[in-house]
Amino acid sequence: SVERAIGPDTTITLDFALNRLAGVIEKLVIYPENMLKNMNKFKGLVMSQRVLLALTQAGVSREDSYRLVQRNAMKVWEQGADFLEELLADKEVRAALSEDEIREKFDLGYHTKHVDTIFKRVFG
Repeated sequence: SVERAIGPDTTITLDFALNRLAGVIEKLVIYPENMLKNMNKFKGLVMSQRVLLALTQAGVSREDSYRLVQRNAMKVWEQGADFLEELLADKEVRAALSEDEIREKFDLGYHTKHVDTIFKRVFG
C-alpha cells in the first residue's frame, strides 16, 4: 500500500535534502562588505516596506501609503535620488511621520536583531 512506501521515501528524501543543505552551509562564503555595498546601490529602497507599514500604522490608507512610497521610490530609480532624503522632504509623508520615525525605518539593526539567537538555535 501507499502508506508503506511513502514513509521510507519521505525519510530518504529528507536525509538527502539535509545532507545537501549541510554541504551548502559548510562551504558558504559570506562577504559582509559586499552585502552592504549591494544594499547601498539601491539608495535606501530596500526599506520601502517598513516605510509603507509605518504610514499605514500612522493612519494613512493603504492606497495613499503605497502612492507616497512609490512616488518617492521612482525618484530614486529615475533620478538617482536618495530614498531617505526624498521621504524627509515629502510634505505628505512628514504629515504622517516625524523625521525620527522615518530615520528609524532605515536602521539595519531592525533586520539583524535576532541573528545571535537564531545562530545559537541552529549551530548550538
